[in-house]
Amino acid sequence: MAATDASITAARPARRTDWLGRAATFCYLTIAAGQLLFVAFILLYYYTRTLSGNFAGWNDKPIITGYVAGDTAGNIFFAVHVLMAAAITFGGLIQLVPAIRTYSPALHRWNGRLYVVSALTLALGGLWMTWGRGTWLALGGAIGITLDAILIVGFAALAWQAARHRQFVDHRRWAIRLFAVASAVWFMRVGYMAWGLATGGAGIGEAMDGPFDLFLAFANSLLPLAIAELYLRTGASGTPAARKGVAALLVVCGVIILAGSGGAWMMMWGPYI
Repeated sequence: MAATDASITAARPARRTDWLGRAATFCYLTIAAGQLLFVAFILLYYYTRTLSGNFAGWNDKPIITGYVAGDTAGNIFFAVHVLMAAAITFGGLIQLVPAIRTYSPALHRWNGRLYVVSALTLALGGLWMTWGRGTWLALGGAIGITLDAILIVGFAALAWQAARHRQFVDHRRWAIRLFAVASAVWFMRVGYMAWGLATGGAGIGEAMDGPFDLFLAFANSLLPLAIAELYLRTGASGTPAARKGVAALLVVCGVIILAGSGGAWMMMWGPYI
């Protein structure tokens, strides 16, 4: 009997390690760590000042257009924008956790609805603040924000439509794409810090008009989207070599994100709390 058991065990094919899945989990955890630092900054900096009525305190750190005396509408839009940023950032992280989707589908559905509404509100509000309030330094940056807003609106609509038609595989894909572009503001900050640590700030202009500024104005949404697309396509039909290659790319991205997030906390967020 022991010999029979041994022969059966030996005949079973060895389970292959899912390096792509492990790398994706690692990359998600680095994103979660960095975005939770961002949420902490929003809560400790913007929430405390806003809820205490110290709106002028928004300008305690460098910002393009924060509190402007007499601009009631603009100040309200800004307050809604930054306060909702914490909700959408935290909500997006929750939405991507498979265990919540599996064991708490009601939470997944309602959080998803809130996430879509928040994403649309922030995208449209960002467009108004950019073109209506003039919250930009370089034209390339304003165009990049506009492109990101268009992608957010489009992906949100497609994710919502797929969920309504119970096309859950498609819904997951559109939701991941939406998360990638809805996180562009955070990716920009992490990208600036990672680049600054690596190069000393080469190509960054004083008015955000340098070559790296122009690159990042579009890469903050398009680069994460491209990497997400590689992950989705490779996971669905990629060869073993392609899966390992994308897994390696995700690990590198995770390391860069950790460095950029740490730098952002040390230089952009932490000192102002």
